[in-house]
Amino acid sequence: MMTGSASEPRSRINLRWIAEQVGVHPSTVSRALDASKRHLVADDVAERIIAAADKLGYRPDPVAASLRTRRSTLVGVLVPDITNPVFSPIISGIAEVLGEEGYSTIVADAGAGRDQRLRLVDELAARRVDGLILATVGRNDEVLQHCLAAGLKVVLVNRADDAGRTASVVSDDMAGMALAVNHLAALGHRKIGHIAGPSSLSTGHLRRQGFEKVMAAHQLAVPTGAIVEANAYERDEGERAAAALLAAYPGITAIAAANDLLALGAYRALAARGLTCPGDVSVVGHNDMPLVDMVEPPLTTVRIGPREMGREAAKLLLARMSDPAGAIRRVMLEPTLVIRRSTAQPRAK
Repeated sequence: MMTGSASEPRSRINLRWIAEQVGVHPSTVSRALDASKRHLVADDVAERIIAAADKLGYRPDPVAASLRTRRSTLVGVLVPDITNPVFSPIISGIAEVLGEEGYSTIVADAGAGRDQRLRLVDELAARRVDGLILATVGRNDEVLQHCLAAGLKVVLVNRADDAGRTASVVSDDMAGMALAVNHLAALGHRKIGHIAGPSSLSTGHLRRQGFEKVMAAHQLAVPTGAIVEANAYERDEGERAAAALLAAYPGITAIAAANDLLALGAYRALAARGLTCPGDVSVVGHNDMPLVDMVEPPLTTVRIGPREMGREAAKLLLARMSDPAGAIRRVMLEPTLVIRRSTAQPRAK
């Protein structure tokens, strides 16, 4: 017979207390309150336990549970710039898949500094996260090595390291840039410039390689000054790089940018010089981040599928957590070209 009530102090409302009220062992209560193990308890007993827990206002203690199971059901997600709209759908895809499996996500803006990123990793490890998803890594990343040395389960998203030390989900960056240049060449552009992303990042490195390769395939020249590298994936850097590109490459009629923020920076550089897009210079972005269809002109860009990227990263991490010794997988998603009004045939001279 139950003698307790919902007015009992919260500190006493634990598995042992419920067990005493129902007259069963605490391990039986634990199994009944765990949906994955409830089948091990007789239906009528499980119903009594659940009813008692509800009446007493029992809420699981996640800290105590993590100590018992050595699992926190927490996953850390590090992004380099949380204000960059491309990361929102990636994070959403990650949270959707992990949430279905009972995991919660902790999202951290890691910034650009090595020390800050190392500190965040250590703080998340101290909170006993079960795994990490990193959207921050460079091609030879010290923070990734720190994670692996600490025994953390890690998956990379949107970027990869050169050594392939852990699982990753990326877009086919070279193929994406080929889509952009092929589109511009088909419109009749012959003087095409490239705003490259930072060469320390796989996206910047591979998209530049893709640009050079497809330009050669079209027998189009890439003279000195036709490629300008941005120091970061930021609009201001896109404006600076586009201004340098316009100054160094007379007669340029099109720009293929390594991401959408760089492309939007190119819009500003063109406007500052009294040039129009696409009348004077066509512009293609990369990523298809949210709202680039709302700018003027709406941006032609390469869609990388960030939400699907996030979902796939979460699936890889779940596999890694269940089988840490399993094979390291790299998922490469096929990009598509989204044609809007920032590209057109070059104006007749």
